[in-house]
Amino acid sequence: MGNTFGVLFRVTTWGESHGPAVGVVVDGCPPGIPLKEEDIQAELERRRPGRSGTSPRKEPDRVKILSGVYEGLTTGTPISLLVWNEDVDSTPYEELSEVFRPGHADYSYHAKYGIRDPRGGGRASARETVGRVAAGAVAKKVLEREGIGVFAFTLELGGVRCQRIDLAFARENWLYCPDPDALPLMEERLKEIQAEGDSVGGIVEVRVRGCPAGLGEPVFDKLDADLAKALMSIGAVKGVEVGSGFASARMLGSEHNDPLGPRGFESNNAGGILGGISTGQEIILRVAIKPIPSIRKPQRTVDLKGNPRRVEIRGRHDPSAIPRIVPVCEAMTRLVILDHLLRQRALKGPP
Repeated sequence: MGNTFGVLFRVTTWGESHGPAVGVVVDGCPPGIPLKEEDIQAELERRRPGRSGTSPRKEPDRVKILSGVYEGLTTGTPISLLVWNEDVDSTPYEELSEVFRPGHADYSYHAKYGIRDPRGGGRASARETVGRVAAGAVAKKVLEREGIGVFAFTLELGGVRCQRIDLAFARENWLYCPDPDALPLMEERLKEIQAEGDSVGGIVEVRVRGCPAGLGEPVFDKLDADLAKALMSIGAVKGVEVGSGFASARMLGSEHNDPLGPRGFESNNAGGILGGISTGQEIILRVAIKPIPSIRKPQRTVDLKGNPRRVEIRGRHDPSAIPRIVPVCEAMTRLVILDHLLRQRALKGPP
């Protein structure tokens, strides 16, 4: 349960961090969409470990299309995608099999299932997001045909916040930082934290351009609600805000309302969504990313019998989920936008 996401465009991810492979099944992709492994590989390259130099784990993450594509076109049948795990070292986790790592899902998984895979966090590992990014690459191919683009970048990292937003620059650096002045400060902060054996969090901003007005449902399946659920389902995410977000709590109605003129909306505090339905404006989301819980500093915990223990997490870990979580946020946003686009087409037909 809980491994499938979406209504008309549905994805089911599978696999564990230290298992033989990870992957995803995509169901509901329209037929006739040009799709090849290189399209998916390009997105996986952006999130794979070892690419940025922050993680010592080196995974090639080569994707294999097993079904749903014939002669370079989607057939409308389920698309199955597989990625082998090739650089697996479970040794550091042997001594952790009897204890609960602070900040991880060890305790909650044990409470739910009575059993857990301690190797790299198993299903709770960020390795699971390989399937999400692969599915998002499929969605991207459909959305590009509709003129819809999804872009994410690092707004803040370790307390360093961007003051300028240059999306082209964000695509050119490994931290997806849109501010040339903030980039070296972020890099220096990461080095400091890594040397201390600690970790930091940050904020990712996601923007959707070209989204038509009218996507989303009026009550429980609001577009912003589904986007928040999609982004909150990413392991390291602890908060999502839309448009002015929490700042709206400190604004007056006269300040927050977006005036309408002959040329459309004159501001965008709503973040492109009103009443759970897209307005045709740019959709703006911000995602709060917690620090990665695997750190070398000693931490207090208990073992399976409730005895007090102290642990120092060894192994191969990033000092921050950023930058590798940026393409994951893009992927989950694409899944929601495409799902609601198909739902709207089912309701009203093509424009």
